[in-house]
Formats: sequence, structure tokens, C-alpha cells
Amino acid sequence: MNATLPERQFSEKWHVKGILSVLLFVLIFIGSGYNTGATANFSWDQFWDLLIRMIHPDWTFVSAIITPIAETIQMALVGTLLGTIIAIPFSLLAARNIVKNTYLRGIIRFFLNLVRALPDLLLAAVFVAIVGIGPMAGVGALTIFSFGMISKLFYEAIETIDDGPIEALTSVGANGVQKIVFAVIPQVMNQFLSYFLYTLEINVRASTVLGYLGAGGVGLYLDQTLSLFRYDRTAVVILAILVVVIIVDGISNRLREALA
Repeated sequence: MNATLPERQFSEKWHVKGILSVLLFVLIFIGSGYNTGATANFSWDQFWDLLIRMIHPDWTFVSAIITPIAETIQMALVGTLLGTIIAIPFSLLAARNIVKNTYLRGIIRFFLNLVRALPDLLLAAVFVAIVGIGPMAGVGALTIFSFGMISKLFYEAIETIDDGPIEALTSVGANGVQKIVFAVIPQVMNQFLSYFLYTLEINVRASTVLGYLGAGGVGLYLDQTLSLFRYDRTAVVILAILVVVIIVDGISNRLREALA
């Protein structure tokens, strides 16, 4: 018995729906660009001049940005660490299987949602206004940003644990702290470390942009070189940031793979 394959329709054979969807997306993209003025006042001459000057980096500037690069990494590390320390108790209070009081848990989650709603650039601007230009502003902004993101990741991880160890400790009269220390933390420790490293990756990238707003680090040098039209030095700063991000991402990925 010969089985015959069903004949595909014209639209399926030539992927008409997919092609029309792509064309529609392109038209919407182009139309949005014209409506928002994104295509206006673009100077190709200035673009090529900037590009030509940037492909000839001033390598003598490397020595001047070593300290700011180290400061940027320190800002990201300290901000992530402080945010993680603050996030741990809040994540425990927001976890459904730890806190049974719906109202308390709802208040904690609402607060965490408010914190996550604040963009890191806004946080940097606020801390620059409070403590002035420098790395302290960057650390403060990254701490709040890390706290908001890590809290959500942590309490979602806590809600996936096995309740068996908690029930066993409850049956022998363990208190809340003992249950958290001996039943909750051991089950989520690897996930916690993985989320910490993931947040550190994000903060290393974010700290360069925050520095551009005056929050310390190599971002200040990026702002200065652009303001002075020293695009040859801007290229050095960008390349240095790229190298740091690649190294941090590589180390973090290896560590997270080891924890998986």
C-alpha cells in the first residue's frame, strides 16, 4: 500500500505567512523611525570621521585607565555583594513556602516590585545627587539594583525546594531559623551562587554606563574623551571595557557550569 503525502497549500509551500510577517515588521520599524525622527539630522560625514579616528587608538592612554577599570570591577563586586546580603532575608520573607501570612508576603513582594521598577540609570542619578560624583554613587546604585533583581530570583528558587526536610525538622521541634539554615539554604546554595554570578556579569556592564553619569569608574573617562573629541582615546576605553566584560563573562560562565 503506497502512502501519499498530503499536498501542502500554496501559503505553506512558499511560507507566505512568514514572509508577510517579516515585511510587516520591517514596514512598522521604518515607519516608527520616521515618525519618531530617528532618521533626522544624521551626518554620514561625521560618522565616518568618528569611525576613522577610532580605528587608530591612542595606546598610550591604556596606562591611564587601568585604575578606573579596576575601580569599575570593584564597584560591581561590592554592589552585587551588598545587594545579595540585603536580598537574602527579603527573599525568605517573600517565599510562599516559608511565610504563610499572605498579607505580609504581599507587602514584601509589592516592595520588591517597586525596587525593581527603578532603572539603574535613575538610581545612579539619584545617588550622584546625594553623595556626589564618585564610586560611592555607583556602589549605591548597583546595590539597590542588585537587591531588586536578586530578591526575585532567590525567592523563586526557594519556592521550588523539596518540603520534605522542612517537615522533618518541624516534626522534631526545630524553630524557624533552624529550618532555614539546615533545610532551605543547603537546597538553594548552588542556585544562589549562580544567580550572584549572573548579577555580577550584568553589573560589570552596567557600572561602565553608570560611570558615564558620574558614578565613578571607567565610565567617567568615556565621558571625558567623548567631550574632548578624543575618539582615539574613546576607542581604547571601549576596547578595555570589552576585554573586561569578556573575561568576567567567561569566568562567571565556567563557575556557573561547575555549580550546575
